[in-house]
Amino acid sequence: MILGASSFAGSLSEIAAEVQSVELYMPKLGVYKNSLLQRDLLDPILDELSTLDLYTSLHAPYFADVPTYPEDIVVDTASMDDRSFRLITESIELAGRLGSRAVVLHPGRINGEHDRAFSSMVDNLRSLAQTAAEHDVMLGLENKEGTDPGNLCTGAGELASAVEEVNSDNLGATLDIGHANLTCGGDMQELRAFVRTLAPHVVHVHVHDNMGVWSEHYNGDEHMAPGDGIIDYTVLKEIKGYKGILNMEVFSMEGVVKGKAKLYNAVLCDEREFY
Repeated sequence: MILGASSFAGSLSEIAAEVQSVELYMPKLGVYKNSLLQRDLLDPILDELSTLDLYTSLHAPYFADVPTYPEDIVVDTASMDDRSFRLITESIELAGRLGSRAVVLHPGRINGEHDRAFSSMVDNLRSLAQTAAEHDVMLGLENKEGTDPGNLCTGAGELASAVEEVNSDNLGATLDIGHANLTCGGDMQELRAFVRTLAPHVVHVHVHDNMGVWSEHYNGDEHMAPGDGIIDYTVLKEIKGYKGILNMEVFSMEGVVKGKAKLYNAVLCDEREFY
């Protein structure tokens, strides 16, 4: 396995000193203005990245209605227009250029009629998977937290169904263990079953912690450092033979260091599994 951290945790050099991979979190890199990618702002980031020994993954723009998320790059994969497709395509093209291991996509929003939203999302994902194939890129559709009733693909079964309906070698699942814990209400037996159901499709993993219950703070999706919440990370061993990235979605380098120790103890106890 490869241990990584999201780019909002610290500088690229700080991340490289602790882990082997960085997830370039496109919405928070500060490289968009009025929904347009600013190459002059992106290039210095890529220049620095080229000097570091890091694997990469990318997190594409997604839907969010919080003040910290830029409104001009909101993307709902169940309701995409030309701008939305361009934004996701830019992430795919950059991932192809970097040889990234995965591009993370969020599922869409229900917006009234579940089945219609799901079908529309699947159609859009088919198109995006074709684009990904052209750039030799793997997409990972992420499970969202069940504490927000507007989300598609909060359950492992529905996410697996979406991947299977798209039926592309360039689309798998991003297992977000923090979101799954919220969906399972903090029940570790249910969480283990969730991971087992999704395991055959997993191409990427997001790691962060929470208390497994809704709260006013982001519906309980608090993105704590592994070990600060209630998740038993041994559940990740249910992804048999997984050799991809465990990407820590935490907000500080202190969280990365703490999470690194927790994951070594829970999952990476044999250093031969870690490269």
